Amino acid sequence: MGACTCQREVAPEAVGNVVELYPGASEAKKRRPRLTASEAGMATAEYAIATLAAVGFAGLLVFILRSDEVRGFLLNLIRTALALP
Repeated sequence: MGACTCQREVAPEAVGNVVELYPGASEAKKRRPRLTASEAGMATAEYAIATLAAVGFAGLLVFILRSDEVRGFLLNLIRTALALP
């Protein structure tokens, strides 16, 4: 089978009726200040700190959930939830 060479044609009267959803957004993009050399890696550093915090929190949760008291509480909670009519 051959490749489809269909092209969508736009009616000439529809070209002039463009409505911007966010007026002035294209001009604001052009005026956006560039990052200086000292700010270039800020987003990467922030992601790294957030990732380390998430890993630390996950480790704390694993430590807490492995205790016998919490495990017994969760098992009791699941048993009572399953025993409901």
